[in-house]
Amino acid sequence: METLKQIASRLTGRVIISSEIKEEDLAGLDVESLIGHIASYFGEEKIGILDKATLEKIIQEMKSEKEPIEIEIKRPVEFKPTAKEVEAQISIRESDVEKTAGTTEDFVVYLNDRFKRISEMISQNMASTGIANGKINSIEKLKEYTNGREATIVGMVFDKRVTKNGNILVNLEDSTGTAKVIFMKSDSQQELYKNAKRIANDDIIAVKGKISGPFLIANAIIWPEVPIHVRRKTEEDIAIGFISDIHVGSKLFMEKKFTQMIKWLNGEVDYRKELAQKIKYIIMAGDLVDGIGIYPNQEKELTMPDIYKQYAVLFNFISMIPDYIHVFVLAGNHDAVQSTEPQPKLTKELIGDFKMENVHLVTNPSYITLNGIKVLAYHGTSLDSVIQAIPGCSYAKPEIAMVEILKRRHLSPIYGGNKVLPTRRDSLVIDEIPDILHMGHVHKNGDINYHGTLVLNSGTWQSRTSYQVKQGHIPTPAVLPVYEMKSTNLFNVDFNQI
Repeated sequence: METLKQIASRLTGRVIISSEIKEEDLAGLDVESLIGHIASYFGEEKIGILDKATLEKIIQEMKSEKEPIEIEIKRPVEFKPTAKEVEAQISIRESDVEKTAGTTEDFVVYLNDRFKRISEMISQNMASTGIANGKINSIEKLKEYTNGREATIVGMVFDKRVTKNGNILVNLEDSTGTAKVIFMKSDSQQELYKNAKRIANDDIIAVKGKISGPFLIANAIIWPEVPIHVRRKTEEDIAIGFISDIHVGSKLFMEKKFTQMIKWLNGEVDYRKELAQKIKYIIMAGDLVDGIGIYPNQEKELTMPDIYKQYAVLFNFISMIPDYIHVFVLAGNHDAVQSTEPQPKLTKELIGDFKMENVHLVTNPSYITLNGIKVLAYHGTSLDSVIQAIPGCSYAKPEIAMVEILKRRHLSPIYGGNKVLPTRRDSLVIDEIPDILHMGHVHKNGDINYHGTLVLNSGTWQSRTSYQVKQGHIPTPAVLPVYEMKSTNLFNVDFNQI
């Protein structure tokens, strides 16, 4: 198929191709990369006109991105980082990544651990709020109750559907049995009904209601929830930078922008130097490289089809980050470790002889406490299943889906939507309250405060892919969130504008 026809068919309704553009103008260009660059150029405009001048500009950008960049760091003499004088106080709690045999019994143990610990959180939540006086009934016990009696149960959702009357029927189970719970569609229960729509399979929730024959008619839902708390601060005026989805090795890796960010950390870029001087920590939340064989025909979209070279280039970049900045590196679904979560650290085989005292390889996920500030870092692969299952969630606002994850106190709440390792203790349970929840994966920056926790997605350093064009997803590449640990201010440093 000719290139012009491919562009027209893929961007129908969004881009009009000028008749002055001929097929020979596109000779030798990578079609997938070109389509991605055109879509990114026009952004969220509904209709754009691709004329010859615009095409030439886009082609020039593509060619400049492919040119290898030799980074020479020349730190200005006057650049004297304040963070350099602050002592690093670091505590890391990593995930349990010890493999089991993967038997049915292993999965039962894993799910029972998850159920037990999240049930205890719900019980604590009920006790602190006075709901049902914190008393929970076993599902088996409901059989002894007469109609009209109130009861509160905790269970895992194994089925949810809407009845002919528009009511929501949820089947819950605990270790003693199953129960049918109905959320009525009525004017008096609008808020409860709205909340019930957000219930997803495998959620662990408490429901308070009244017995009516074989049903429990709900009048309240209790989630595990993150309690309202005061976010901790530091006495020192230092900051954390958040990075994810670098995708080194991809044709769409924004090497020049990433290089500019490295130079900014070193004081070479004349923009908000006082903020760069404060950065003491950087957390890289996965998809560090584009990987090999992650999806069909990926090799066509790579500049380096060698996984070891991809990591060599990545760690070459990391080596140019000032040595007083501590860098924490965890894997994502594109990285060369097991895909089931929790994921182990990058191996010695991948990183070769690289060794720097300020670089810390950690599991995905990990709790990283920095000068008293607790960060829960997770790549965020489960966001796909959460966004698909829960109303109101979207790729355009990943922070909303992340809040739903916090409410459920589990990083991968929908079992089967994301591959998990059946460890004896579920490391994906959010059993500590983070000051910051950091994820990536969806290539879209977003942040929100929820009950005192800063919920933050750090976007990407990769241009818009052809897959994202098909999905209508607009990423926000080359934006670095920087969090000031003393003032609790968050700044998004946009390297597209510098």
